[in-house]
Amino acid sequence: MKKLNIGVIGTGSISQSHLNAYANNPQATLVAVCDLNEERAQKAAEAYGASRVYTDYHELLADEAVEAVSICTWNHTHAEIAIAAVKAGKHVLVEKPLSMSVAEAEAVRDAVRASDRILQVGFVRRYDACAQLAKRFADQDEFGELYYAKASLIRRLGNPGGWFADKDRSGGGPLIDIGVHVIDLSWYLMGRPKVKSVSGNVYSKLGNRSNIKGLSFYQAADYDASRNTVEDMANALIRFENGASILVEVSYALHAKSDESAVRLYGTKGGFEIDPELTIVSERHDTILNVTPQVDSLKFDFAKAFQSEIDSFVNSALTGTEPLSPVEDGLTMMRILRAIYESAEQGKEIEL
Repeated sequence: MKKLNIGVIGTGSISQSHLNAYANNPQATLVAVCDLNEERAQKAAEAYGASRVYTDYHELLADEAVEAVSICTWNHTHAEIAIAAVKAGKHVLVEKPLSMSVAEAEAVRDAVRASDRILQVGFVRRYDACAQLAKRFADQDEFGELYYAKASLIRRLGNPGGWFADKDRSGGGPLIDIGVHVIDLSWYLMGRPKVKSVSGNVYSKLGNRSNIKGLSFYQAADYDASRNTVEDMANALIRFENGASILVEVSYALHAKSDESAVRLYGTKGGFEIDPELTIVSERHDTILNVTPQVDSLKFDFAKAFQSEIDSFVNSALTGTEPLSPVEDGLTMMRILRAIYESAEQGKEIEL
């Protein structure tokens, strides 16, 4: 059985999901890890059996034993490393977002097109079993024309701080961090229609809210409540050339009763919810039906979805097949995200 030699660049928190999934894939072999923090890289290498440790990603990319890489670094380095990796002849799985700007995303796309390598963007929600079930139903015209989606990902207290809260490294707050997942998931399930325009609002009203007591939340390793340059909340209306639209709202901090995750899509023949759990709405014999699929889990399973994402990447790299989340889709998402920020800054709808 042919195996793919993997290098992981960046050994922060998200890398654990990559490392675990590679360890569980019989066709993947972890041979190298890289991190600016040598001690952290060394620990990851020892834990997962990698024989090579680097602190400079250029050195890892020059290693001929490495055939493919996962890029798990700060957002502002994604495009630079992805381009270097493709030019070095490596297949690439890059965490979302693909880049910090549209120009960077276009440069990544151009580099991929000029090579014979594949690049997969880390839109993990696409790889979840419930999303794939809904996509199969949509592709079989179960819902008719999907013309409207509503996506909410609300954290009332959920600013991780650290680099997540540093706009220079992250590119933005909840919109670019967690909002990208539900926007991409909705767009993907709608059949990836061509974007026409975007109207958005961005708010920075509450800050980190580190004064709150009694509620715990995920904090980055370099958490510092005094440093926060990203938005608290964003919302947007995304319009498509086929007349469809997505309404999205996301937050790190909001005076909400509780956290909320809801993704709902509506069509001419039926509809469905992905979050908080999979439900199909149908109409039969002049009667509206709420249908519950009989599956192992009706909720998003992060670990299984991540394993599916890694398995798909390994298979694409070994067979040369196009990924489920190709570089072109990463570019489209970056155009949408940047247009939302631009719309908020200019106070007007942005035509794409």
